[in-house]
Amino acid sequence: MGVLLGLLVGCSGESEPRLAPASTAAAHASTAAAPASTTGTVSEYLPGLEARFYPSSETGRAALLVMVPGGGWQTADPAGLDGLARELADSGIFTATVEVRAGEDEVLYPVPVEDVLCAVAFVVTTARSEDIEPGPLIVLGHSTGAHLAALAVLATSDYSPACADPLVVPDAFIGMAGTFDVGIVPGIARRLFGVSPEADPALWESGNPVLRAGLRPEVPVLLIHGDADDLVPVSFTTEFAAALERGGHVVTVEIVTGADHHEIYSAGASGALIADWTEELG
Repeated sequence: MGVLLGLLVGCSGESEPRLAPASTAAAHASTAAAPASTTGTVSEYLPGLEARFYPSSETGRAALLVMVPGGGWQTADPAGLDGLARELADSGIFTATVEVRAGEDEVLYPVPVEDVLCAVAFVVTTARSEDIEPGPLIVLGHSTGAHLAALAVLATSDYSPACADPLVVPDAFIGMAGTFDVGIVPGIARRLFGVSPEADPALWESGNPVLRAGLRPEVPVLLIHGDADDLVPVSFTTEFAAALERGGHVVTVEIVTGADHHEIYSAGASGALIADWTEELG
């Protein structure tokens, strides 16, 4: 792919990686310039980690969607997903955005993936307490959050998190502008693994969704990417889609014209795509 690695200072003032073809690496912040959300009920699913709920008007059986933010494996603030979460709740999906621990919390893989699974378990428990039966249970992630979410869905049984709620196996996965193949960006992904791929190849393989794409072939997948994304190349999505299809998954790929890395998670860019795909799951 000819991706050169480097760390640049992003426009928000945070140090962000860039992944641009034939230039530099890519950054992954779902919330770079987003205001704090004032919508939804907030609860802790683990000490210091919050889930924000956007209940739909549906009762009985309803789709559940857990949304995981990006942040370059360094941060994971879900505030920027607020608008999309509200849009999807309005379409009848019981939605929650969640915090997970990241590099700034001095944790390494597999902790962030385990946090995703604990968040999913908490969302399901909460929905059932409100007389909603999950159907289907979907995990969505943006950028590096898509990487974590993909592992949580595809390789669920590989992880043994200490959650406050019973673990639940997700039914489907949605990835938005995901940094799926960590082997392409070792200089950046080292912040997640704590070691180089040469020092611990087995660890890196276990944390690479492209290499786990043959797991759980019954899981349907929706992948969304903007064609104006100058941070994470569209090839990350198309190559992951190809690996998933080889693994037996039914994969839908949507390339959104004019959307960049951050616009892709706006309600206008992807809300209808996600709502329609979720409805088709039944």
